[in-house]
Amino acid sequence: MSYTFMNLAIDSIKCAGMPLSVSEIWNMAKEKGFDKSLKSSGKTPEKTLCARIYVDLKNNASDSIFIQVSKRPAKFYLKDLPSSGNDHILESESKSTYKEKDLHKILSSFLFSDTHFNCYTKTIPHEQSKRRNKGQNSWLHPDVVGVRYPFDDFCPDTRRLMKTLEVNKCKFFSYEIKIAVNFSNLREYFFQALSNSSWANEGYLVAAEYEQSPDFFDELLRLNQSFGIGFIKLDVHDYMQSEILLSAKSNTDLDWATVDRLCQENEVFRSFMNSVRKELSQSELNANEDYQPTEKYDQVFKTDEEFQKYIKEKNIK
Repeated sequence: MSYTFMNLAIDSIKCAGMPLSVSEIWNMAKEKGFDKSLKSSGKTPEKTLCARIYVDLKNNASDSIFIQVSKRPAKFYLKDLPSSGNDHILESESKSTYKEKDLHKILSSFLFSDTHFNCYTKTIPHEQSKRRNKGQNSWLHPDVVGVRYPFDDFCPDTRRLMKTLEVNKCKFFSYEIKIAVNFSNLREYFFQALSNSSWANEGYLVAAEYEQSPDFFDELLRLNQSFGIGFIKLDVHDYMQSEILLSAKSNTDLDWATVDRLCQENEVFRSFMNSVRKELSQSELNANEDYQPTEKYDQVFKTDEEFQKYIKEKNIK
């Protein structure tokens, strides 16, 4: 029996013991010499490999040997890969050497530079909310909120017309940050993100670490498809390499009732929304080629040296 692209993909993923993109599968195959066993003379073997995997997923559906665990970039795993040797067992947050709040600046830097978000962010301190009866404000406040202004997306003439027609292309994002997410805490963290992010155009659960097992990805994908909350893998060693593993469902309108409650309960959130209002109300900014915010948002890293110094100081490993 001849050695096929499917055999190559299976062997490469087994060697890695973790989800891989098509490029990573091909690189692993070349590293291990699997590519030399192929009976193929095609000039673009990587594209052929990609086509074989997608065709298998499409034609065999639930019976496929593969499972797609992310979209950006697309990564694949084996359903029958023994979990005992491949689960990524995560330490509990209490044993971590850093705190969730230490991840905020890393996330903000990624969100500011990523083309999908390109947003300004603000950390929402929960301790600054009004004190209520126990549990009354539970799962109400997001960790970080973001806003993407229309100023950078259109030329001055278009922005002036948008202002005249009172068209607002402003977009709001909401993020719940966790150090580590595994199968046992996934549902709790996911629904916390769902509750905290219901007001925004897009909501995301963010994790620096996550369990890499078929059961985890199956459940995460099911929750994402059912409720629309996205999932971001935050790379704490190189924030530019952070990934949107699952895209969020985009809501056209904001949940104004929740926005109003958040404004009443948390002074920082109210200040954030007031900042957005001030930015949008200034027509001079709408026609400015090089928009610079006049309000204060979370700081982002300006140089790689600054980022490396930060993760060293915070002992982020």
